[in-house]
Amino acid sequence: MTNKIKRWLFVGGLFVFVIVVTCFTIPWVKSSVTKPRTIRQSQMSPVIFIPGSSAGQNRFDDLFKTINSGQGVAKNVQGGQKSTPVQHSIVKITVKENDTLQVTGQVRAGDNTPFFVVAFENNHDGYANIKKQAKWFNIAFNYLAKTYNFNNFSGFGHSNGGLIYTLFLENYFNQSKFKMHELMMLGSPFNLEEKDQSKRVAMLDDMVDNRNKLPSSLNVYLVAGTENYTNDGIVPVDSVYAGKYVYQDQVAHFTELTVTGSDAEHSDLPQNKQIVSLMSQNLLQFQERQPRMNNGTTNQKSKNNYNNPDNNQPSSSQSSSGSSKKK
Repeated sequence: MTNKIKRWLFVGGLFVFVIVVTCFTIPWVKSSVTKPRTIRQSQMSPVIFIPGSSAGQNRFDDLFKTINSGQGVAKNVQGGQKSTPVQHSIVKITVKENDTLQVTGQVRAGDNTPFFVVAFENNHDGYANIKKQAKWFNIAFNYLAKTYNFNNFSGFGHSNGGLIYTLFLENYFNQSKFKMHELMMLGSPFNLEEKDQSKRVAMLDDMVDNRNKLPSSLNVYLVAGTENYTNDGIVPVDSVYAGKYVYQDQVAHFTELTVTGSDAEHSDLPQNKQIVSLMSQNLLQFQERQPRMNNGTTNQKSKNNYNNPDNNQPSSSQSSSGSSKKK
């Protein structure tokens, strides 16, 4: 056999080999890309709080005292007796403008549902600043996840804190590494000071444009407080509910709630008894969650007395508007 024939046979064999390897490799690559990686959830699942503009890391102290004392919180019942309140550890972070972290507090051994607060040295208002705060929150979040070794969590944002969470989820959140279960936002002005939802500010337009990046398994609770069904003393109710253009039909479950009566002003919302109870039932999961409604999207409005779980006395009235979508 001549060298020329041997050379052609070698080239032909190599070509066949490449074709065979390619045929087996492409389906495997497609399978690896299309199948989402299942996240094995860590035992620790904290709740991470973000305060609004002009507020610091101590913003939620009254709320934490209420929860850790068991006041207004639905309690598990074991053997006919109420269990003692869960004591949540508290860690507070203030992110400096130079991206460094000031950290106080520690997580108690065995506490799998600690409270983390992330505040900012530059806590001023304005869209440009809120975008910076979302970046700073990402720095703090990565520090917390690495330090405490968790990969799932829930979130609580008051006022601009809800906006920071939204920008974080759309621009920084890594869904292949972390799972967010619940997000509760109180008095968050998605359309800033604009009362007319048809007149969208640039921030709301950007959020709507990037809403496809939101986690589809997320459960969202959007809460507005009101003195007169127009605003909570600071934020227009319609600006809060403009958040529906961002989250509705993008997440697993979206609920709008209106809190009225005492402690419904903007600054009072975090320690409002209705809010504490909502946290108990959802973010803290102290009791069995009621089955979600399915069959597409459901809108409902109701008005009723909201009972304090501790003394069964009616507190302020609540009107709610909810929509849910199961995936």
